[in-house]
Amino acid sequence: MSLLTLSSNLLRATKRMVPTNGLRAMTVLSKQSAEDYKKMDYSARMNKKGRPVSPHLQIYAFPIAALSSITIRVTGMTLSFGAAGVAAAELIGGGGTTMYIMQTIGSQGIIIASGAKFAVAFPMVYHYFGAVRHLAWDHFPKLLTNVGVEKSSYFLYASSLLVSSGFMLA
Repeated sequence: MSLLTLSSNLLRATKRMVPTNGLRAMTVLSKQSAEDYKKMDYSARMNKKGRPVSPHLQIYAFPIAALSSITIRVTGMTLSFGAAGVAAAELIGGGGTTMYIMQTIGSQGIIIASGAKFAVAFPMVYHYFGAVRHLAWDHFPKLLTNVGVEKSSYFLYASSLLVSSGFMLA
């Protein structure tokens, strides 16, 4: 067998290979079966290979660091929408509209007024404390360890709840 024949056989064999995950390849018998394989959904492909399907987000336990990062982003969006709402109320209703709304909420009772204060205070406090934590990490990179991030995340939640509760009661 000549070298040319060997190389053409090798070329044909590699054209029939469909990479699966970079570590191994599955030999496809024909072009039609390769197209059928590509048309399968993710679960069907994993069942055909005998692999488990990745867990869904509902059963995945997020680490505290991920939760604190998500909370910082959510509080930032909350503050942005709140500021836009106050600005829209002032533009549409004229000067003093937000003061009237705040007085109305405050006169509804201590529970509603305290809840409203907490709803405003927590995003502000949490987002601010999160910014301070990131500033500390920027200036002291030695604090940025897995254990340090986990501890600071718990401290961030606890301190934000404590300070926000203090504002709520004031």
